[in-house]
Amino acid sequence: ENTQKIVEACDFKMELGKTKLPTFPLPAGETAEEYLEELCWAGIEKRYAKDDPKVIERLKYELSVVAKTGFAGYFLIVQDFVNWAKQNRIVVGPGRGSAGGSLVAYLTNITNVDPLKHNLLFERFLNPERISMPDIDLDFADRRRDEVIKYVAQKYGQDHVAQIITFGTMAARAVVRDVGRALQYTYSYCDQLAKMIPMGMDLAEVLEKVDEFKDKYETDHMAKRLIDLAKKLEGVARHASTHACGVVISEKPLTDSVPLQRSTREGEEGIITQYEMHAIEDLGLLKMDFLGLKNLTIIEDTLARIYVLHNNLKID
Repeated sequence: ENTQKIVEACDFKMELGKTKLPTFPLPAGETAEEYLEELCWAGIEKRYAKDDPKVIERLKYELSVVAKTGFAGYFLIVQDFVNWAKQNRIVVGPGRGSAGGSLVAYLTNITNVDPLKHNLLFERFLNPERISMPDIDLDFADRRRDEVIKYVAQKYGQDHVAQIITFGTMAARAVVRDVGRALQYTYSYCDQLAKMIPMGMDLAEVLEKVDEFKDKYETDHMAKRLIDLAKKLEGVARHASTHACGVVISEKPLTDSVPLQRSTREGEEGIITQYEMHAIEDLGLLKMDFLGLKNLTIIEDTLARIYVLHNNLKID
């Protein structure tokens, strides 16, 4: 009864599907579109000949699409922390996925892949006919990834940035083992049953397609009981952890739109969202993938060693 009174006292409408990008600090009197265009023209001077008509035509087209879709702020936010990372000698990946098709991303130093040279399609990344948030996956040296996240948090506010939760669910094999353990069946019995399940199949599909499993279900009352219970629990969230790369950046404090909790990782003190990444996207919040790659750390260490050796410096 008291819970219901609280419900009636609350008036909260969850707004879905509307993009809520954080505000990027702009030079006085300039719009996001104008400032992005400035950065792109500066990029042309570094990457191409100024008067290349093919480059200018492609740039004008991409900028018109970016303006139409309202994502100029998105590019400014991304180029800012990518360039900060590069200026601080953090190795950043050259670009991955559909973002490689964007000339704007190339000119603002987000990617390092020339889309014109490699004939890559911009529409694969951002399509004016089907407007959806562009997705730039970013790779950083794994040892220094947290530095980039801290920079973003300092720029937009500690209460505007968080890592994202992810839920491990009970797949068919795991749920058979877990239910069997709860029923106090022997490990060998549960293991035998679980190994009959092909990877990637759910229990309903296994009962339909795997004769051995179906026979066990129909002739063994212990197996039937276990499988019936397992079917009810299949797909249920088993545990929570921090997403390997997902970071959310919001315009307003995250507590206005997302429940938060402390990180589930031992020894970590960070804050993570209680909504997983798809719900974060549905709310219109900016979700970025900051992936830490060990290979980039190896490259970073190699470059540092080359610098030391070729400058006759002492190595610690």
